Amino acid sequence: MSHFPEPNPDQLPHLPKTAITPSTHTVPPARFSHGVRKGNILQVAGQVGFGPAVEGRPPAPVGPTLREQTLQTLENVRAVLEAGGATWEDAVMIRAYLTDTGHFAEFNEVWNGYFADLVQPPAARTTVYVGLPQGLLVEIDALAVLG
Repeated sequence: MSHFPEPNPDQLPHLPKTAITPSTHTVPPARFSHGVRKGNILQVAGQVGFGPAVEGRPPAPVGPTLREQTLQTLENVRAVLEAGGATWEDAVMIRAYLTDTGHFAEFNEVWNGYFADLVQPPAARTTVYVGLPQGLLVEIDALAVLG
């Protein structure tokens, strides 16, 4: 038996959901957003190492190396965080997806350099190994809580 009254759905506030697409990003190829904010929660969809959007050209990786792609991917996540009103300081969970277990040490080196100026680590992190489209080596998503 619960000691808490059941919430009345008619009395709960409706929080709008806002899609986030920074100007540096292309429109996704399917029906999803680069980020979604609802209330003080911002979910950044998986970002990859595509360079800034260029009108009339399909997105392409910034380079063939893990370092190049990781740095660009982190910048792409940062752009979505900022467009949604957040910073790395607001991130509470980050998931990193690598295509090769041999990339883990180099990925951590790039990661540590990128976040060297933060007093605390940017968030909890999970790293998994996946298949990504040809030429892509890393994907990163993030969850931020604002306020």
